[in-house]
Amino acid sequence: MLIGSETTAWYVGLSLGVVVVIVAVIIVGIILILASRIAVQARTAREAVETIRAQTAQLGGIRQINGSGVRILHAARALRKAAVGK
Repeated sequence: MLIGSETTAWYVGLSLGVVVVIVAVIIVGIILILASRIAVQARTAREAVETIRAQTAQLGGIRQINGSGVRILHAARALRKAAVGK
């Protein structure tokens, strides 16, 4: 009778071990699939950033353009004041 219960316990332990290994394999598989998706998205994002960088590299003189615009605005306000008298 004692030998039968030891064998049963051994089978139960072995079955639980197999279940744990199967669950671990499933989890690792899911992680690998998600990592692959993230890698594809990261590659797409990197390409988009490079495109944006190429498109905005020509805006290097924007500070000078803004400064000129501000000076034109101040000159226009001064002219308006002189014309209206305020």
